[in-house]
Amino acid sequence: MKLLIVKTSSMGDVVHAMPVVADILRAQPQTQIDWLVEPRFAALPAMHPGVHEAIELPWRSWRGRLFSGATWQAMRQLRARLRGGHYDLVLDLQGLLKSAVWARQSGAPVAGYDRASIREPAAAWLYQRTARVPVQAQAVQRNRWLAAAHLGYQLPELADHDDARGGRLPGTEPDFGLRAPTPGWVPKGRYAVLIPNASRAEKLWPERHWIAVGRWLLERGWTPLVLWGSEVEQTLAERIAAGCEGDVPPFLKVGEMAAVLAGAQQVVGLDTGFTHLAAALGRPTLGIYCDHEPGLAGITGPGAVASIGGKGQVPSREAVLALLVEQQR
Repeated sequence: MKLLIVKTSSMGDVVHAMPVVADILRAQPQTQIDWLVEPRFAALPAMHPGVHEAIELPWRSWRGRLFSGATWQAMRQLRARLRGGHYDLVLDLQGLLKSAVWARQSGAPVAGYDRASIREPAAAWLYQRTARVPVQAQAVQRNRWLAAAHLGYQLPELADHDDARGGRLPGTEPDFGLRAPTPGWVPKGRYAVLIPNASRAEKLWPERHWIAVGRWLLERGWTPLVLWGSEVEQTLAERIAAGCEGDVPPFLKVGEMAAVLAGAQQVVGLDTGFTHLAAALGRPTLGIYCDHEPGLAGITGPGAVASIGGKGQVPSREAVLALLVEQQR
């Protein structure tokens, strides 16, 4: 069977969908899987040996230029490419109108969530097949259950749908299957990673706390490596690194960042895509939540993982350090 998975963004959401690939290939080894994804996250499915091809959908750039002839030509080319894939089924794990519309461009039957399970109920009208998945299930498991329902295989039942703190999914272990590429930039010696930046100011944790965590890591013989992704974020990263004798890498793309994360002794980060990626790569990872509850999208991975904080519950420095001590036991 030829299958197209649609999960275009964001980084954390794409990471949470990756265990679907291992599930499908375990049940149906001859399946060829392609993945439709935003260009800046295309490195993620490309890291999975079970994904045949990552097909880029640059919707974020297109939507700002919808009156351009070049944009419409590019959209026609992508539509032709999807139709040329001759897929037997398209599985829309995104659950949005935009993802459903692009899933339909393939000309193949499209499967997704039913109206009671989906993020944008109108999208369900565009599916030929729908399935109901518990709304309160953890994000990784929602993806896995939807794929199992449409492709006809069984997953172990979960004892608990809401794993808010521990990061593990009772009853079954997700296999993210990601293989980090060879690093292009290599940190010196043993290091730990701090991820103090986020897309919204509400997610941020106090700078002085990051410096304290960096010093704690330094005491254990690990150089604190502070990641960044924009000019403003670089400024914050440099201040934190200066306060804990840490280091700041050059600008790294997603694949390059994955290679750095894969070699870390410990990762501490906000609720961002790179923190979720570190956990998926099996690194000891602590996620700090300052703006919303981690219950349905907490840190999940095969290593020692934990989530702390929540909506209106900015975790203290002492609580974070105590969790780090537990993870290193």
